[in-house]
Amino acid sequence: MQRPLAYRIRPQSFDDIVGQDHLVGEQGVLRRMVENGKFFSIILYGEAGIGKTTIAQVLGAHYGPSTFTFNASTDNKATLRQIVEAGRNYGALVIVDEIHRMKKDIQDYLLPHVESGDIILVGLTTNNPYHSVNPAVRSRTNIYRLKMISNQELKKFLKEIKKRFKNDLTSNIQDEVFDYIVQSSNREIRTAINMLEIIDTTHPGESVDLEKAQKVVQSPSLGLDKDEDHYYSLLSALQKSIRGSDVDASLHYLARLIKLGDLDSILRRLSVIAYEDVGLANPTVFAKMDAAANACERLGFPEARIPLAAITIDLALSPKSNSAYLAVDKALAELDAGGARKVPPHIINIDTFEDSEAYQYPHDYEHHIVKQRYLPKGVKGGYYRPATTGKYERALKDRLEKIRNILDETDD
Repeated sequence: MQRPLAYRIRPQSFDDIVGQDHLVGEQGVLRRMVENGKFFSIILYGEAGIGKTTIAQVLGAHYGPSTFTFNASTDNKATLRQIVEAGRNYGALVIVDEIHRMKKDIQDYLLPHVESGDIILVGLTTNNPYHSVNPAVRSRTNIYRLKMISNQELKKFLKEIKKRFKNDLTSNIQDEVFDYIVQSSNREIRTAINMLEIIDTTHPGESVDLEKAQKVVQSPSLGLDKDEDHYYSLLSALQKSIRGSDVDASLHYLARLIKLGDLDSILRRLSVIAYEDVGLANPTVFAKMDAAANACERLGFPEARIPLAAITIDLALSPKSNSAYLAVDKALAELDAGGARKVPPHIINIDTFEDSEAYQYPHDYEHHIVKQRYLPKGVKGGYYRPATTGKYERALKDRLEKIRNILDETDD
């Protein structure tokens, strides 16, 4: 029995891993960790099919026989206890798949062993661990994000596989077919390899053009530009069309994305648009976006196209404001430039001798406003500048001006 191609070419060393040089290249942190022989606990996150499990397995191969795997969705505490006992004397490296699903009782059992260094944790997740992984776990690990492989890297990789396995992959695949595989696989390496194999298996020894490949893969080609990151260009075009209030262009790019069938990516991008581009000019779209997302997930395609169209039209024709987006980025930029300053003691309920100010409860004052220091000393502030494109944010602007006037009157 011959193993699937994706199984046979699974990387055995860091040199075989594609697209993650920032982690496993010559100066990559994980390669240096292995070369220095000092392992530390990490979480790897990124999209499906781009190499998280492969990197973990290569790390495990370097660590040695005391390497174990644990699935946070299906394995239980008893399984983890056995792993800990097995590695108690010499330590153990534990690869935890879907770490964002780890139950609290399992975390509570595992964390002291990670803290002591008896267990080297390698967590894997497709979710952003800063949002989905318990802070107690995060604080004991270093977090690294895997990058999506570029179209060019994946195409080159597929061609190298074709040459390497020329005795098995006997078809003559035209260049445009490689572009089609890259686009149709959504740049997932494992998916792309499987597509290459099924195309060759269907047409052994034959010349394979785009039409033949499409009949095998049955995923639509939407006119790829070989030099373009096409899928993400469509998402970008959708956002820019909505931002520009062109409802027809917005629906055009939505339709092209619907044809690709990746509902999650569409919903993520529309959610970003709701908050980044419409924002406080029409905050009712926040709830509408959530309702549309719930409806789409409940319905699935093809029916999901209907709530997608409705929310896209609403977003495109809404007034626009990026004031919230700009405000938080200004706050982040100030932190990057000057670091975090000490929070004023009087607003954190800690009695100290460092600050003579007492906290003043705003509800005890007229207008429920009192002048006191909230920002740390040395922080400039002034992040939020209201836009006036929507009725709601015009009201926020008026309220902000009223607050400032009340505080100014307090100085008189």
